[in-house]
Amino acid sequence: MHALREVRLGGSVIDPLIVDTLVRRRSAAAANPLAELSPRELEVLREMARGRTNAGIEQALYLSSSTVEKHVNAIFTKLGIPATGVHRRVAAVLAFLQGDGDGAARRGGPPPPAPGLPRG
Repeated sequence: MHALREVRLGGSVIDPLIVDTLVRRRSAAAANPLAELSPRELEVLREMARGRTNAGIEQALYLSSSTVEKHVNAIFTKLGIPATGVHRRVAAVLAFLQGDGDGAARRGGPPPPAPGLPRG
């Protein structure tokens, strides 16, 4: 009855468990910069982590050169990687591996290198 009364008066009623879950999810997403990336940007970053060049990413994901460049730059921006002073691709891949973007930590190591590349 309380819920009906609250809604009738213009309020809302949400189960505290649902609110708790939503707050936890939002906090976890805020703590992980990878959460800002689109699914396609994550795919591009995953290919970068496999050691692929932009040309290799183009072939692997069937994307144009300009599309890969746009995704790579968006990744750098969303991860807050500065334009100077760091190797941006390395910093992005480190963020990916630290954020466990591909489950690498659960598998015990980084993703496998791109085909044709030597294993580290």
